[in-house]
Amino acid sequence: MTSANFSAADHGLLAPYWAGTPVAAATGDDAVLCAILDVEVGLATAQNRLGLVPDAAAEAIRNAAARLELDAARLALASRSSGGNPIIPLLADLRSAVGPDASNYVHLGATSQDILDSALMLVSKRSISLLVSDLDSALTTLAALADRHRTTAIAGRTLTQHSVPTTFGLKAAGWMVGVADARRFLVTIADNLPAQLGGAAGTLASFTQLLPGRELALVDAFADELGLEPSPLPWHTIRTPVIRLADALAGVGVALGKIGVDVSLLSRTEIAELSEESGGGSSTMPQKQNPILSVLLQAAARNTPEIAAELHRSAIAVDERPDGAWHTEWQAQRDLLRTTGGAASLAAELLTGLRVDTDRMRQNLGLTGPLIVSERVMLVAGPILGKNKVRQLIAVAASEPASLRKALTRELPDWSDAQLNDLLNPESYLGISDELIDRAMAHVKASG
Repeated sequence: MTSANFSAADHGLLAPYWAGTPVAAATGDDAVLCAILDVEVGLATAQNRLGLVPDAAAEAIRNAAARLELDAARLALASRSSGGNPIIPLLADLRSAVGPDASNYVHLGATSQDILDSALMLVSKRSISLLVSDLDSALTTLAALADRHRTTAIAGRTLTQHSVPTTFGLKAAGWMVGVADARRFLVTIADNLPAQLGGAAGTLASFTQLLPGRELALVDAFADELGLEPSPLPWHTIRTPVIRLADALAGVGVALGKIGVDVSLLSRTEIAELSEESGGGSSTMPQKQNPILSVLLQAAARNTPEIAAELHRSAIAVDERPDGAWHTEWQAQRDLLRTTGGAASLAAELLTGLRVDTDRMRQNLGLTGPLIVSERVMLVAGPILGKNKVRQLIAVAASEPASLRKALTRELPDWSDAQLNDLLNPESYLGISDELIDRAMAHVKASG
């Protein structure tokens, strides 16, 4: 089979982190074309509300859009020679379907960018509603993990090394706050995505001819029909809505990526504190159970900042309608929705089946012996023995951890075994992790 016989469809073969997810379907070519038709119907309906489009014509446009057969491959190819976007060839199909009496009322006064910008905002809003559902599932699981493991002590790690003890509950609470904050920002952005209606050069001049004195009423009615927000100005070259959306989606990716990297690390054979419910296999090593969900979650999260950066670059748009920069946005915006949606789906699945090995956490906590509480030893014994003396004892213990207890027994003869046990017990040096978990829970609850 030669490449000339291959389909051009993108099913996510090289992007398995979004393949088959709800957001993948919500951002597919057919979904985009449906959104474009919804925008054209919304425009005709809004104009009908203001008396510009007759009832019969508006009804004909609605009916034709509902039954129009979509051929994404043909429309994509036609876009190359008919204005560089899919609006023009799709309009030809729609006008043919509505018949001669209503065809003059299709796309009345609008420009292609009005329709495609508004359609992509619709696609974004619909995709985000699916994405948020997965985030909510992840947050529910994270809250349960944080509560269940409030006192499950683990080794805190900084710069790859044991630092001081913490709890797995507090780690889960940190994941939870990151996701909740990113979710809140994304929902705020999604609730304020604007419609686009400016005419050929953003002056609404066509509507001054068609609806003199009611141009802004049409802008408001159009946004209302689509469930989007009216914009204070046409934003053909003011791409703030797109970059705000990009930042919100990338923020979700970063928050979920933190979970992915932590789970991958703690799933390593030599650490093994966490594991996925059903790991992925290897093509050559049958014994392996790879943490594939967290690996794919990382891959998705690492892609989101770069895609968002492309949308920032494309936002520098010339004149009153951009040449090329706007065209670059379309696929990047879809890729970012898909990638972030894939990350949310992966996170929800990963966390639901996450296995926590508390025994292994306890074993790993003991790998550095009393050195893991050396900070506490410095704070408690330093004022008694002198900081330099305690620092020397700890330095010696770095190569022989057990020597620290012997040295402290010798240097603090008045201390009882119980006092020394408590001083060197990592589970009694967890700070206010329990209170911090409560604070995180309250923060997430308040954030909605």
